[in-house]
Amino acid sequence: MDYPVENLLRRPVEFIPAGVFFTAALGLVLMPETFLLPPVLAYLAAAGLVLHAGWRLAQGSRLLRYQANLKRLPRYSLASEAIPWSERALFLGMGFQWDRRHTQRLYDAHQPEHRALLQPSMLYRAARRLERGVEGTLFDGLARISRRDAWWNPLAPLPSVGGDPAIHGVEPDEDAVWMDLSERVGHMLVLGTTRVGKTRLAEILITQDIRRGDVVIVFDPKGDADLLKRMYAEARRSGREGEFHFFHLGYPELSARYNPVGSFSRVTEVATRITNQLPKEGEGANFAQFVWGFVNAMSKAMTALGRTPSYQDIYHYANDIEPLVLDYCQFWLDRDPRAAGWREEIEALEVDPKSLDRAMKNRDLGVIKLLEYIRGKGLHDDTAASLMKIISYEQSYFNKLVASLIPLLEKLTTGKVAELVSPDMSRLDDRRPLFDWMGVINRGGIVYVGLDALTDYEVAGAVGNSMFSDLTSTAGRIYKHGETYGQSAPAAKRRISIHADEFNELIGDEFIPLLNKAGGAGYQVAVYTQTWSDVEARIGSRAKAEQIGGNLNTLIMLRVKNTDTAKILTDQLDEVELVTSMSASQASDSNNPLDFSDFTSRNEDRLSARLGPMIGPADLVRLPKGQAFALIEGGKLYKLRMPLPDAAHDPMMPEDLAAVAEDMQSRYLRVTPGEFAPGSGWGSGLVMGDANPRADDDWLRQAVVEGKGSDL
Repeated sequence: MDYPVENLLRRPVEFIPAGVFFTAALGLVLMPETFLLPPVLAYLAAAGLVLHAGWRLAQGSRLLRYQANLKRLPRYSLASEAIPWSERALFLGMGFQWDRRHTQRLYDAHQPEHRALLQPSMLYRAARRLERGVEGTLFDGLARISRRDAWWNPLAPLPSVGGDPAIHGVEPDEDAVWMDLSERVGHMLVLGTTRVGKTRLAEILITQDIRRGDVVIVFDPKGDADLLKRMYAEARRSGREGEFHFFHLGYPELSARYNPVGSFSRVTEVATRITNQLPKEGEGANFAQFVWGFVNAMSKAMTALGRTPSYQDIYHYANDIEPLVLDYCQFWLDRDPRAAGWREEIEALEVDPKSLDRAMKNRDLGVIKLLEYIRGKGLHDDTAASLMKIISYEQSYFNKLVASLIPLLEKLTTGKVAELVSPDMSRLDDRRPLFDWMGVINRGGIVYVGLDALTDYEVAGAVGNSMFSDLTSTAGRIYKHGETYGQSAPAAKRRISIHADEFNELIGDEFIPLLNKAGGAGYQVAVYTQTWSDVEARIGSRAKAEQIGGNLNTLIMLRVKNTDTAKILTDQLDEVELVTSMSASQASDSNNPLDFSDFTSRNEDRLSARLGPMIGPADLVRLPKGQAFALIEGGKLYKLRMPLPDAAHDPMMPEDLAAVAEDMQSRYLRVTPGEFAPGSGWGSGLVMGDANPRADDDWLRQAVVEGKGSDL
């Protein structure tokens, strides 16, 4: 029978009838004649009593287990190789679907009369006092015994996860929680304060993506060595270590190389990726527009000359644009039939220095003659016109306009980091591999991107933003040319799983179209951050932040400390009816001598109901580490807990980064300049984007055309 109140916090009185029935069954078996029954009937009756006693015993045991779970959950750990995975679903952890019953149970557990059920016992508290008292003495061995986390020790310390275990303990029958893979293209948001399990959840999801054969791209602004080692171990376990790419701004000598502005669908993307890093408030917005046009003019000229744009080249020409003007104008005039014999005419051209504008007086004479010739002949080229306009600015005025660009480019082109983000493709002695996203997707790669944001926040943000822009551009190419564009196995569409930890440090305007439109290209994005306020602060607009949040259909929320962040989940849930019980007692006497009764009494339990939230912000603040609420598959609410990593040694896990480095360096040395080893590992293919390789890179261009490897 279903009662309106479950009353799971009462004493387990079921043990009393269970004991009575067991005793009666024993009596029937041992002394059937006492009950005037033949042995056969006595044994049958005893069996029935035992079954009934067992049923009552199970009821009482379930009640005790429920109450014990409110204080201490059973340990849940998994070795890495034991993490389950599927081709059709994504494993999230152990848990259950939360409904009104669990809200009621949690409400009941927090009532004052049940406080003792949520607190450790007196023996437990005494054991902790003993441990503190004997610490550092001869009796410290006793403390080691009481601290032992073993099945035989009822006084073992509670796990150091904090929070309120009753939130998960209200359902003793948990099961594995899976999410349909078709929901992944709707993208996922993971929220949780620092050190509560976001990285552990990321490891579980990334492990499954690697084993499933997805293209896996992980952005880690902090540069977490444990996450890097876990990815590398899983790549080895899945036989995909040859597809593993390691990009890390903090370890330039070990890292692969990547040109954030070298691959694009339209040349205008180069200017957009760079100017996205500049301030756009107030007067900065006007300067950003000028810088965009300035960088775009340089990018068009370099692309036309067959050069791949890079931060290094843009920084060089931003400081001295004259060489680029000369190179491009000569390139253009050599191909324009209207300018036949232009070299001889320029040689004969006389220029009066007094007639020059103030801005042109300090320019190279060759540049001045070239511009005078173009104007005198009435020749026109869009790119040349843009360059000529730039060079005609007075130097001090020009320096003010690009004042915000030069410091950014200096940071991106200083030290060894410059070799990573502005790779010189003509250097044959640099054996570090070079990758781009189209090549990674083609090879089915696994990429770890460590941005070392704690060392240099601005450089990390600039590189991360450019990578996101590049990924968005790549999604556009896949949209235009089909799902299997650029993939070596056209019969099978590869899913592209992108994980962005601390994504508030990387986010920019380019992230909005990545979420809006990239699902059809096979992109499935999971982003991790501490509070939603961080996103709003970074993007600079509440409306844009809500636009981003509106494209993250799956929400997993661990412990948060910000009430506004908690309301992102709680405001999406229905209110439920909470039942409260109140005991009422009444007595009345009578002074009527004709009335037989002297007094009457009445005792009753009154039930009342009120509306309340299914879960409140306070519940999210009290979550233990490694636990979360998940809103998945169209609004289904699940309570989850992630498995702790098993303490057993993982044979695939490298001891430290030095082991990873040693293996990576051995891969670099497999190929000597001019030789190629298709499929031998790391590289993703030297894809140049839409820009042509330089003229002196013929052997590189030939490698691309022939589809040979890129382990350079």
